[in-house]
Amino acid sequence: MKKFTISVVAALSMSLFALAGGDIAPVEPEVVVPAPPPPPVMVDESGPYLGVAYSAMRYNGKVNEGEDNVTGERDVDYNGIMAQAGYKFNQYIALEGRYWWSLGDGDWSYDMNPGPSDSGSDNDEELRAWGIYLKPMFPVTEQFDIYALLGYGNVTLSNDSHGDWLDENDFQWGVGASFEFTENLAIFVDYVRLHDGDNSRIWFQDIERSWDDEVYTINVGLTYKF
Repeated sequence: MKKFTISVVAALSMSLFALAGGDIAPVEPEVVVPAPPPPPVMVDESGPYLGVAYSAMRYNGKVNEGEDNVTGERDVDYNGIMAQAGYKFNQYIALEGRYWWSLGDGDWSYDMNPGPSDSGSDNDEELRAWGIYLKPMFPVTEQFDIYALLGYGNVTLSNDSHGDWLDENDFQWGVGASFEFTENLAIFVDYVRLHDGDNSRIWFQDIERSWDDEVYTINVGLTYKF
């Protein structure tokens, strides 16, 4: 009887195996593929902007040695205002225009060697300048940029007695940094060299000499991006 039971069980097992096609596939775990992350949101950095700044402006002129070995230097410092308007194409490049004008009297000094030295603040000269610049920028962080200014412009120095005694068109350049503390407002500081004239020939104390002069500004201001 026992052998009969084993035979029946064996026969049933073989029948089920045959009905299943002879293969028993293992159960595989379901593989869940995670969804890809959403693409990063691209912030549009382009747009126009306006700005205004306080400007510390300086004129420096040097008389080089003539046949009498006399040299001299004259400095004039001005307080001024700078207005700017530009267009930012992306986070790396902008086009910008600037205009400067001095306020009040300049503080002047001169020093001759050998000779006298003097200083004062009753200067009646007025300094004005403008420039158009290509502005390459490098974003150090999302808020902090460093930049350069490369362009062309004009510098004019005038007074009541001599009119425009300096009126020069020049290549101009500068370097600076800005910090954006809101989405639209940023503070900036930069140095811009407006004029660099070397080895002009002048007559001074009845002797022909070479004359070097330069005009530069240090600016601290705010910009608003639309």
